[in-house]
Amino acid sequence: MQTNFSLARLADADVAASEKILRTCVHCGFCTATCPTYVLLGDELDSPRGRIYLIKDMLENDRPARAEEVKHIDRCLSCLSCMTTCPSGVHYMHLIDHARHHVEKTYRRPLQERLLRRLLGLVLPHPARLRWALAGARLGRPFARLFPARLQPMLALAPARVPARTPVDRPQVFPAQGPRRMRVALLSGCAQQVLAPAINEATVRLLTRHGCEVVVAAGAGCCGALAHHLGQDGLAPARANIRAWMRELEGGGLDAIVINASGCGTAVKDYGFLFRADPELAAAAAKISALARDVSEVMRDLGLRAPVIATGRRVAYHSACSLQHGQQIRAEPKELLRAAGFTVLDVPEGHLCCGSAGTYNLLQPAIAERLRARKLANIARTGAELVAAGNIGCITQIASAGTIAVVHTVELLDWATGGPRPAGVAEPAAPGAPALRS
Repeated sequence: MQTNFSLARLADADVAASEKILRTCVHCGFCTATCPTYVLLGDELDSPRGRIYLIKDMLENDRPARAEEVKHIDRCLSCLSCMTTCPSGVHYMHLIDHARHHVEKTYRRPLQERLLRRLLGLVLPHPARLRWALAGARLGRPFARLFPARLQPMLALAPARVPARTPVDRPQVFPAQGPRRMRVALLSGCAQQVLAPAINEATVRLLTRHGCEVVVAAGAGCCGALAHHLGQDGLAPARANIRAWMRELEGGGLDAIVINASGCGTAVKDYGFLFRADPELAAAAAKISALARDVSEVMRDLGLRAPVIATGRRVAYHSACSLQHGQQIRAEPKELLRAAGFTVLDVPEGHLCCGSAGTYNLLQPAIAERLRARKLANIARTGAELVAAGNIGCITQIASAGTIAVVHTVELLDWATGGPRPAGVAEPAAPGAPALRS
């Protein structure tokens, strides 16, 4: 794509990076076939190629975003399916993130929209605030129709019960069982430790059982992705993580930073890019990005020990967009589940997003609900007993329909190698009887 940015514009590091991305695009349109919003809506401006044209015009002319552009940029899920499809290697993730920040700087949204986005940025990345918010949402669910329409999706997605806190997420060190093979830091995250603390518990058990010393570093927390994708400041929590993990790296050493929420993993692996122009943190951020690993990558390298429980369940594997497209990890989780004794079933149209996409299901509920319905229909076609996924957003989105049990991949691996049966997974059914959820 030909561009005409001024030299003054190109002096800005973010503009220069976006200009390089724009020049990579050759208008081929392959991305339209795998873009969820284009598949649903059929509007060229709701495809990556269409959005690229809008972003180019906006950035090249250094002008404020307009309502029409904001509508189509907001509809992007950042699922990054287009990056998997693109034959030219267009790094759409960095481009759409830059566009979102430009929108937030130059466009004044309607008051209700501004307040909602601000609320999400203030609550979701902070576990204590989120816990209080979910408790309030539970009380408000019977009166959902009395609330503003923009708040109703939040009430609908709120769980009926908020799990109790787990001590696993406090700063501490979990010793390896047997000889130590690796020393790793675990990102506890933010929303996940409130919505599904059992995931971190299962991760710690699984890793220590396989010879990992697991560190929950003091000062580490939210990865910053939620705020960053809202066009807000996601760099502050990222800085805190970098500093916390660098202290561990320079102290006891680290072989990896293990992340069990793929949305967070994609963000942490991008710290090197985000801080490339920061003279204080550029080198440290690059080191942290290089150490970041999805839990399935670490378990692949460790090798799953022989299962001690005959699970024998038919599991539909939902490949989270941030894992398959953002990190290009596809085979590892399925191979691990098969090694653990599960029958793994591929979900038709597995490249399409479930509609979660961070805060997307709260900001664009109509499109998100259509994508969830499509995903659930495809899962039903597999005949699976339960669903495994590697991202808390996907788990929450799919499970909110209440039609099938959805658990994290590590919970099943932990169960197969000696851990407890995950909540929501049924007891083995008697011969000839249908499986029931617990």
